[in-house]
Amino acid sequence: MLKKVRVPKLMFLVDSHCHLDFPDFAAELDDVIARSRDAGVQMMLTICTHLSKFEQVRAVAEAYPEVYCTVGIHPHEAANEPEVDAETLMRLAEHPKVVGFGETGLDFYYEHSPRAEQERSFRAHIAAARTARLPIIIHTRNADDDTLRILDDEMEKGAFPGLIHCFSSSHQVAERAVEHGMYISFSGIATFKKAEEIRDSARTLPLDRLLVETDAPYLAPIPHRGKRNEPAFTRHTAACLAKELGLSEQAFAEATSRNFFTLFKKVPSPF
Repeated sequence: MLKKVRVPKLMFLVDSHCHLDFPDFAAELDDVIARSRDAGVQMMLTICTHLSKFEQVRAVAEAYPEVYCTVGIHPHEAANEPEVDAETLMRLAEHPKVVGFGETGLDFYYEHSPRAEQERSFRAHIAAARTARLPIIIHTRNADDDTLRILDDEMEKGAFPGLIHCFSSSHQVAERAVEHGMYISFSGIATFKKAEEIRDSARTLPLDRLLVETDAPYLAPIPHRGKRNEPAFTRHTAACLAKELGLSEQAFAEATSRNFFTLFKKVPSPF
């Protein structure tokens, strides 16, 4: 049984990226959501990775008032899922609980899908984000140069909102994304002992461009590293980054939560 943490009454954190439809949570989703509330994580964005499983993702968002969702195809699945276009993505995003596109992007570490297929899918998601004015959630791993090339090229066609999720890239990627008006989301990786470069990026980026996430069930932060991650653990990543930035946990929670609602404009803001 997980130990309950002491949380200030006014704490309001947002887990900007988790996967609540995954089988890891099926047996206890009500409890997972309850523990999130107890930890001060009062809003969660559950992310679509397979268009073929979008209905399951949306069903989770429909079942809980504090959960919203996205629609999209992970780069790993770009060649395995049916080819998607911007129009299809935008149609599915008309649902009031669907507030963004993705996750999409490039992953050249595993290359489960050919690079050309990943890029085609990535650009389709960008086109949807540009037209619908909803954020795109970008995954990039071992693909910094190509990610920047595509972002620069697509921004020339017209601006679009978005974020780099689970940031673990070079500081150049973060800076360029911010120059394009995008946000940077930090996961539990930021708490790892050897992640000093990631913490350096957090310290030097504008506070009004930072978000926090879990990427649950993956990447549990210290002190839960190696275990199944869940939205309640957002608190640990936020506490680590607040310390790095010289802020109170409360101030950091409020700042990153405001950033979330600024970016994800479809989600009603409590601020």
